[in-house]
Amino acid sequence: MTGTFINIAAILIGGTIGLIFGARISERYKTTVIAGMGLFTVVMGLQMFLKSGNQLIVLGALIIGALIGEWLKIEDRLQAFGQALEQRFSQEAETGTGSKFVRGFMVASLLFSIGPMAILGSIQDGLTGDYNLLAVKSTLDGFASIAFASTLGVGVLFSSIITLIYQGGISLLAGQLNAIVTVPMMNEMTATGGVILLGLAISNLLEIKKIRVGNFLPALAVAPLIVWIIEVLK
Repeated sequence: MTGTFINIAAILIGGTIGLIFGARISERYKTTVIAGMGLFTVVMGLQMFLKSGNQLIVLGALIIGALIGEWLKIEDRLQAFGQALEQRFSQEAETGTGSKFVRGFMVASLLFSIGPMAILGSIQDGLTGDYNLLAVKSTLDGFASIAFASTLGVGVLFSSIITLIYQGGISLLAGQLNAIVTVPMMNEMTATGGVILLGLAISNLLEIKKIRVGNFLPALAVAPLIVWIIEVLK
């Protein structure tokens, strides 16, 4: 769990810096910065997707995961959680699912939680106490939170709650996960996460088309399950 706490500290420190100095940056610069983060996220998502050994597994995981996510209303629940935090802690006049607070919370929560470093780093930290990988991720998240907080506001800081639950949970279950998850499973999970990151960039960062990205999160669990079923049937 040490690496997770370092990651949370990086997000909070970076986000605080972004909030303090964000007011001194013009909206034109903020828009350009967030677009740059969106382009970077697209490239990162594509790199993750290319790790797939069978793209049909990724497609199947996304379809099944989306159905599960819609049924569980994950996106709505994340937005409701963000709105509850906004009403409790934010003084912004803008409210609702389109508010800057909720957008910042959603974007940062998904971006900081999805990716191979979050999964592999948390497993490594939980199994051996080696948090070097999460330390690298923390550095990246810290700089990202500066950019996000300066443009999307205080909601970015509250993404640390999701990071604690997600990465902390993986670290606590690392022993069980290490015994179950194989390299092919991890590759397809990573590739699926890459597609979700692409959706995040298109929907929330570049604002090209609105996508209910949160509802695709179950696909991260479905992908390795499909790999396991295929291996059993061979």
